Amino acid sequence: MISFIGTYDCKADTKGRIMIPVALKNQMVPVLNEGFVIKRSVFQPCLELYPMAEWNQLMQQMHKKNRFRKKNNDFIRRFTAGVKLVEIDATGRLLIPKNLMAVAGIEKEVVLSSAINIVEIWDKDSYEHVLEETAADFADLAEEVMGDDGDEVS
Repeated sequence: MISFIGTYDCKADTKGRIMIPVALKNQMVPVLNEGFVIKRSVFQPCLELYPMAEWNQLMQQMHKKNRFRKKNNDFIRRFTAGVKLVEIDATGRLLIPKNLMAVAGIEKEVVLSSAINIVEIWDKDSYEHVLEETAADFADLAEEVMGDDGDEVS
């Protein structure tokens, strides 16, 4: 299991190539040869870069879904829409498919943000907007997500 650390500002060229910063690329060394999957995010206007082992683990969960339930089929179809296999080349560049660049609104300024076992790929303005938008509610969110309910007295 891999955990990425850090947030990195990058630039995308006109072909959709992003140079992965050395600090992030060094964290990816154990999984570089396995390749990656890139997809649109479910909840945000960004892309998600999955190391192949993480993607395969997620797909194992998907395989358990009953495909004779319409909602499961609809979810799987939407979840995997636009999914692409990608690699980081020998010079450290990641080529993002043009259709996915458009989905995330990425033009030139890019933020690569570690999200534990994946890397989110954002248009810089969108990333900053989402951070600002959620800043006021973050303390409440942190308490709800990470707070220990065992200390409360009913």
